[in-house]
Amino acid sequence: MSFNSVTPTPAAPSGLLAAHAGKRLPLQVLRSAAGHYLGTYDDGPVSRESVEYFPTREAARHALDTGTWTQRQHP
Repeated sequence: MSFNSVTPTPAAPSGLLAAHAGKRLPLQVLRSAAGHYLGTYDDGPVSRESVEYFPTREAARHALDTGTWTQRQHP
C-alpha cells in the first residue's frame, strides 16, 4: 500500500486591519490611484494593510512574498 504525501502550503497571511471589520481575508496586491498596495478584498476593497505604496504589481508582490513591507496599525 502506498500513501501520497502532501506537504501543506503555508496559508496566505491575513489582513490585520480587516479583522476590525470582522473579516478574515488573505493579503493580496491591490491597486488604487496612488499605486499598488497590500490589502484585503471582499466584494470590494476592505483594508489597506501596507503603509507603503509600490510602483508596480511585481514590487508589491515581492514585498508580500519576502515580508519587506510595513503593517499599518490603524484603519
